[in-house]
Amino acid sequence: MSKKKRLIGLLCITVLCSQGLCAQTRQMGIEELFRLADEQSKSIQTYRTGKEAAEEALKAAKAQRLPDVNMSLSASYWGNGKLWDRDFGNAMTIDMPHFGNNFALEAQQVVYAGGAISSGIRQAELGKLLAELDLQKNVQEIRFLLVGHYLNLYKLDNQIKVLQKNMELTDEVIANMKARREQGTVLKNDITRYELQKEQLNLQLTRVKDARRIANHQLATTLHLPESTEIYPDSLLLREQIQTLTEEDWQELAEANHIVLKQTQATIRMNEQKVKQERAERLPHISIVAAEHLDGPITIEVPVLDNNFNYWYIGIGVKYNLSSLFKNNRKLKQARLNVRQAQEQRQLAQEQIENAVQEGYVNFLTAFTDLRTQENSVRLADENYHVTDNRYKNEMALLTDMLDASNMKLTADLGLVDARINILYNYYKMKYITHTL
Repeated sequence: MSKKKRLIGLLCITVLCSQGLCAQTRQMGIEELFRLADEQSKSIQTYRTGKEAAEEALKAAKAQRLPDVNMSLSASYWGNGKLWDRDFGNAMTIDMPHFGNNFALEAQQVVYAGGAISSGIRQAELGKLLAELDLQKNVQEIRFLLVGHYLNLYKLDNQIKVLQKNMELTDEVIANMKARREQGTVLKNDITRYELQKEQLNLQLTRVKDARRIANHQLATTLHLPESTEIYPDSLLLREQIQTLTEEDWQELAEANHIVLKQTQATIRMNEQKVKQERAERLPHISIVAAEHLDGPITIEVPVLDNNFNYWYIGIGVKYNLSSLFKNNRKLKQARLNVRQAQEQRQLAQEQIENAVQEGYVNFLTAFTDLRTQENSVRLADENYHVTDNRYKNEMALLTDMLDASNMKLTADLGLVDARINILYNYYKMKYITHTL
């Protein structure tokens, strides 16, 4: 093969790949969708990192129970000293050892801080819990977002099938009309009107395919898959078992699992710990202290003693911030108000969630009614289409009747597809509202 032919072949392959013919097709179910999101979503990873940071904050808070240990070591050059009378007369020079050293080791263990350390640890534990709840909430949000894209993709695929089927029926009608025109029983204008309808169907099919490309790109981007990946939903999706629960059951699920309710409860407990911490500021702090010192030279004597002096001690230290008795009143009152506000926010969240569950449940039931209506519409539209088609073939119906029957059938078929997907969407929406997705 010549270099020119090889180059042409390479260019052809490049063009075909750029047009999507090298796209990777991938069929996946909703569970795989969730698994990929948990592994690859940047949003979820961000909250996962936040959880890890909260775990480190908890470890840091627990470390406050450990003793404080300080060590210092220094070496210095000492110059000669000066000695005067009280009126600064009779000055004389005092020879000093020129090398000085200092070593100190001090340890302090808090034994009572009014509950401040325990309260700090509890706040860090609640901070970790809130970080975990933020992660879980984000997972629910990402999953519901993906379900929306996924079901939209499924709906568009079914719309493509319906439109293609109707185009096949339109082609059959056009072929039949052309055969009848040769017999002189159909006008060319009738064929033109049906060909116009076919063009409209083709335009609608193109728009649906373009919408599918957009939905596929959004889903692949959210999952961080290659842009060339073409995702196809599970063909058995509509056979999935839908959990039939009463509204009371859904309300109980929301009460037990809704993350916002857990967050508001944790916030209440967090503010209660802050109240305890403010109270602890008004109490004395008691600690055990111990120290070891080695200093030289000894400068409290004249002449200065060129010796090292070692001493140690152990005892109990008490620290009491008296100003907190009149400074912390406002902070304590603020902390108590924050507790009350958190309790009110929980009550508000309960009301909003209850309303959301009730609204979602009503829409869920409406989706079933819509499906039954659409199934009847499809049955009636099919019957009407076949009757009208037979009447048209027997020259007992007008072309406009045939066009109306075709449009009614198309509208009913598309409506049935939407109704089936809408039931699944409302089911997953109920799971999202109750945070059981």
